[in-house]
This record gives sequence, structure tokens and C-alpha cells, in this order.
Amino acid sequence: MPGFGGTATRLASRHCLAVLALAFCLAAQAGAALAQAPPDAAQVLRAQHTALSEQLQHNAFARPLVLASTETPQGLRGDIHALMAFPFAQVSSALRDPQQWCEVLILHLNTKYCHAQNGPQGTVLNVNIGTKNPQELAQAARVVLSYRVVASQPDYFEVQLSARDGPMGTSDYRIALEAVALPPNQTFLHLTYSYSANLAARLAMKVYLATVGSGKVGFTVTGEPVDGHPAWISGVRGVVERNTMRYYLAIDSYLASGQQPPAERFENSLQSWFTATEQYPSQLHEIERPAYLEMKRAEHVRQQTAQ
Repeated sequence: MPGFGGTATRLASRHCLAVLALAFCLAAQAGAALAQAPPDAAQVLRAQHTALSEQLQHNAFARPLVLASTETPQGLRGDIHALMAFPFAQVSSALRDPQQWCEVLILHLNTKYCHAQNGPQGTVLNVNIGTKNPQELAQAARVVLSYRVVASQPDYFEVQLSARDGPMGTSDYRIALEAVALPPNQTFLHLTYSYSANLAARLAMKVYLATVGSGKVGFTVTGEPVDGHPAWISGVRGVVERNTMRYYLAIDSYLASGQQPPAERFENSLQSWFTATEQYPSQLHEIERPAYLEMKRAEHVRQQTAQ
């Protein structure tokens, strides 16, 4: 029996080595899994704030804002990153509420109606989108936006409004917003506005851009100044940039109105939105202030009663 102890020792050693190897392998796999895990959304948005810090401080908007647009075969997309001087709790409380989203959306020139409704498929916003002039609801396109809170954390949230079918031949219509808390009492926001367009919609847009929309531009500078004026982008990217900015200014104007009574808050939001759009007349001026205010006041009354 003298050799048994040595054999047992060797077997035990081999067993230990095998266990250690397995443990090392599992640890390596766990490390790889952690490395491949998606990063925290709040951290990603804070990293974007850091990466865009120079552009947020120095730009043509006279506010801490960065705007970008893209056109692909899949559709059009506008993105705004902005530093907002509002506490995260205020931003989160307002923009995680579908009813308050309607108070935001109605500020946009082309939004004629918005009503939040709970149903078996969840919360939806029934939105009518039409012209820049007073319009009957039956003449404005109805879009049913599914409302979803994607994430809600103490320092971060994300909301998506989406519709398979959008207005005027568009599809995959989406407004998405995410925000993260920043010190001291600030919020960094990322707004996305995107959609796809079918053949009929593209043809209609082509006609629009060749006629009444021929002189309209966006915010991206595409080249050297011409006769002392910036060479602004035009075409469909100009369209998506203008609308993305209008939605952002609606959010900013609503938040700036604070905790006032609803009637006063709406009136102040209207005045603030129009004043803000007039800071960019080359892109956003459409009608005069009295006409805008009269139209929106009437539409807001209709929004409280119509279904």
C-alpha cells in the first residue's frame, strides 16, 4: 500500500488543478459577459454631454444646444442634445406624463389637437397634424402615437411616442426623449424626431420643396457663406431640422412656464414658444404672433372638449 498515498496525492492535485482551471474559465467568461453588457443609459448620456461640451458652449443657437440630422434610405432623423437649466425632478415629472405631453405638442405650429387616452394596448396620444393655419379636425391627419416610458430611474428616464403610420404618407413616426440629471440642478436632454416616407409622401415633399417650401432652410451649415449669409441646408433635411427644433422649443417653453395654474401656464408657454422661434427667423418664421396666439388659443379650447 505504500504507493497509494502518492497516487491519491497526484489525483487530488490534478482535481484541484481542474477545479482551478474551471474557476478561471468561468471567471473569464463572466468578465467577458460584463465587458459585453450594454453600458448604463445614464452613463452613456452623461458621456455624450462631456463629448459635446465644446459645441454646447460655442454654437450659432445662443443656447447650449447641438442639432444634427441624417437622411438614409430608411428615412429622416433629427437629433437635439441640450443642457437645460431645470432640475431633473421637474423635467421628469412633466415629461413622463402623457397629459402634459399634449400641452407640449399643441404648441407646435402644425399640431391641431392632442388627447391622451388609456386603452387595452396601453396609453396613446391621439394627435391631429395639419397646416400652419386654423383648420377643422376632420381636415387634419390623425396620428395615434403609442406612449411608452422605456426607463424611469432616480437620475434618468426615457419616453417614446411612436406610430406605425404617420401623417401624409409617412411611417415609423417617432418622437423619443431621454434625460439625465446633472449638477447643479440641471438636466441634459436628448430629443429624437424621425420618420420614413413612402413614394407618395416623397413626391408630395418634392412638390412642396419646389414651390412654397423652396426658400426654406434648416440649421446645418453646408459650406462657405454666400453674399455674407450662411449656406444653410435645404431640402428634406432642412424640413426635419425645423420640426425637431420646434418640438425642442415646445419642451423648453413648457418647462420654463413652471408650476403656474394651467391657464396661465399655457398662455406663458405660447408666448415663450413664439418668442423662441423668432430667434431663428430664417428657419422658423411662418406667421405673425397675433395669428399664432389666436389659432392656438382656439385649438387649446377644442383640445379640452373634442375626442
